[in-house]
Amino acid sequence: MKKLIQLFVAIFLISGVILFTLNQLNETQGYSGKNVLNIYNWGDYIDPALIKQFEKESGIKVVYQTFDSNEAMLTKIEQGGTTYDIAVPSDYAIAKMIDEKLVLPIDHQKIPNLKNIDSRFLDLSFDPKNKYSIPYFWGTVGIVYNKDLIGKKPTSWKDLWDPKLKNQILLADGAREVIGMSLNSLGYSLNETDESKLQEAKANLMRLTPNVKAIVGDEIKLLLANEEAGLGVVWSGDANEIMSENDKLDYVIPKEGSNVWFDNIVIPKTAKNVKGAHQFINFMLRPDISAKNADYVGYSTPNKEGLKLLDKSVRTDKRFYPDKQVTDTLEVYENLGKKMLAHYNELFLEFKMHKK
Repeated sequence: MKKLIQLFVAIFLISGVILFTLNQLNETQGYSGKNVLNIYNWGDYIDPALIKQFEKESGIKVVYQTFDSNEAMLTKIEQGGTTYDIAVPSDYAIAKMIDEKLVLPIDHQKIPNLKNIDSRFLDLSFDPKNKYSIPYFWGTVGIVYNKDLIGKKPTSWKDLWDPKLKNQILLADGAREVIGMSLNSLGYSLNETDESKLQEAKANLMRLTPNVKAIVGDEIKLLLANEEAGLGVVWSGDANEIMSENDKLDYVIPKEGSNVWFDNIVIPKTAKNVKGAHQFINFMLRPDISAKNADYVGYSTPNKEGLKLLDKSVRTDKRFYPDKQVTDTLEVYENLGKKMLAHYNELFLEFKMHKK
């Protein structure tokens, strides 16, 4: 027993020495709290060269981690086990984080480059006056189509129900996107909560089943680029990437309207380097940095000064930078509350399980 106690004491002492040594090494190399910035972002959603540039200019070491859904990001931040200084949630997730007090207010005086953001993308419903978030990228939900495979350009959500499109449609695996598409096709809001209209939207989707080849995640990009289907409901940034792989493909926002989404930068409440977080946000809002990032990622930038630096063919592309007439027909997903969001998921699951 005595030897066992001695063994435990030895292990404890050795562990303490190792932890102390690592801590000293981290401080020496600039990895301590005030010299490190922990960023939590979507995968492949920033130009890696810009991280290196920020590190060089600021002297702050960036630790970069990724997530694949707003839900995964929310769970990690709610648990509080890892302290992130920067996160990049979508609009409805931001509203939820504000409601649950998971984010810190942002000091606009420390972000002078905020002046570069187009006013259209500020003071939106999910974060009035941008008290807690700063615009990063934005986009729409629409239709990628292959004219050679389907014969004509779709202009309406209703076109997806054409019997000629049997087994030709791929859908993004998202409840809000798919239920919303059906609601839009019926002339209803993407944020509908009326039960009779939601049931009508579900029944409408059931009638779409013969045309649906699959409901998929990220692989939708590869499948459409490889012409495994003639049409897909996707996010605009994915559409841009898909089209770069196959010039037979095009993208359209249906005339009834659709979703316009926003991914904004927030500072989680557990942040250890709030000063560094503000530095990073201001850095990303520089016109030259914004333009480089948009070139790399392929999504639409809300930075009006950065937009001017993009190639003319990019900044004048109405598919990804639609004019006000189009954006006025688009809706932002609202935070409908846990109960209603769970109901949307239930309706979507019923559709996914419906047999052809």
